[in-house]
Formats: sequence, structure tokens, C-alpha cells
Amino acid sequence: MEKLIDLDPQNIGSEHICCAFSDKKCADSYQAKKNWLTKEFNNGYVFRRIDERAKVFIEYGPAENAWIPITAPNYLNINCFWVSGKYKKKGYGKALLKSAIDDALAQGKCGLVTVVGTKKYHFMSDTKWFLKQGFEEVERTTSGFSLLSLKLTKNADSPSFNDSVKSGECPHKKGIVVYYSNRCPFAEFHAKSSLVETAKNRNIDLKVIKLETMEEAQAAPSPATIFSLFYNGTFITTEISVCLDSRFDKVMERCMK
Repeated sequence: MEKLIDLDPQNIGSEHICCAFSDKKCADSYQAKKNWLTKEFNNGYVFRRIDERAKVFIEYGPAENAWIPITAPNYLNINCFWVSGKYKKKGYGKALLKSAIDDALAQGKCGLVTVVGTKKYHFMSDTKWFLKQGFEEVERTTSGFSLLSLKLTKNADSPSFNDSVKSGECPHKKGIVVYYSNRCPFAEFHAKSSLVETAKNRNIDLKVIKLETMEEAQAAPSPATIFSLFYNGTFITTEISVCLDSRFDKVMERCMK
């Protein structure tokens, strides 16, 4: 098994962040994610990956500082968590999760929490896998998201979603509305470039909202603050490929069934 390494302010300039490292059109978005990480390291954030050019990594940090609309005092919140390609089924997922659990125990945390799709959603972790590792669902939204927790302190309070996500709707009720943040190196390019052209070609109103601060993210109408698309006020998808002109109609048709 390859060794795990942590990124930090000293090495992030020379190390890759697993996603989009060879996608030239997303170069600015890629750097924006690195800039986001550099700031979040000061808030206790962890980016841990294998020491290879691969998508095998976990991101987590104190839930109080999470860019997600949840309330989970004294928990660690797991954000992106991926094991891909030839590294699947070789123990990397369990090793990465164990490292986060060990950190939680060392810090005296009540447990770990993560947001997943109640059904499979793009850019979100594997729900069934987390449940097999001992996580339990503590809440779900009408828009198809579940909040999972792994308690390390038996009588700890359960985490919860913030009120902003419970309706499954956003305040803007006309056309396409996208909320995104620099948590993902793909999101900014596609939300501000691909989707603009796609909406124009269909004469659909478009509003793109970038979550610039932790406070804005914690008050967002969707738990998927990487990328969430709403249509006429209703949550539709986390799938960034919906931004592409060649994919928009197919993704929208599938998600709106």
C-alpha cells in the first residue's frame, strides 16, 4: 500500500489535489481550489491522499467550520472522499477513514459526520459504503440528501441539517439557479463558462451564485455546496456535466422524472 501524505501551506504549491490536475481548461478553477484549501488549513482542515498521481484522498475538518449547512458541534465533517481506478478494493478507503477516526479520537471529538445522497448523487461519497463502516443516517431532506454520523461518544447529540435545506427549494423561482463554491476544481469553470452558453442556447434565465464564505455556505439551500442546480426553484442535480450543452437536456430529463 502506498503511503499517505497530508497537504499543507508549505507543500500545496508543488503537490496535486487529485482532481482536474491535467484538465487545462480548468486551470484557474484548479488554482482556486488550492487557494481555498490554503485558507481552510488555518481552520483545522485536512487534505490527505496517497503519494501517487491518482484520485485517492479524503478531506475533513471541524464541523463548526464546514462549508455545508449542518449543525454538528464537536464533530469532524468529511467532505470529498474518493478511491478510484486500480486502487479500489485494496484497503485505501478504510485506511483513509481510519486516519480521520484516529484524528477525531485524538481531538476528543464526539464523532464524524458526512452528507451523502439518499440515492446516488454525482460528486458525493458512496452512501452504502459509509453505512457498512458503522455510520448511521440521522436525517434526510426532501431533495434527496442524507446526513450520516459515526458517534465516538455514546450520548453525544446527533448532527442535523440547517433549516435552509429542508424545503428542497431555493429563493429564486425562475429558470436555472446554480450555487457553487471553490471546494471543487471543476465547479467554477463549468458554472461560469459552460452553463452560461448552454442556458443562452435555450433562452433560459440563469443565475449563478458563488458561495464566497463559510457563513454563506452554511446558509445555502442545498447541502451540496460544491455544485447544486435548481430549476424554477426546485433542486435538480449535483451533476456538473449538466452545464455542458451536449449533456444538459439528457441530465435534466433524467433528474426531473
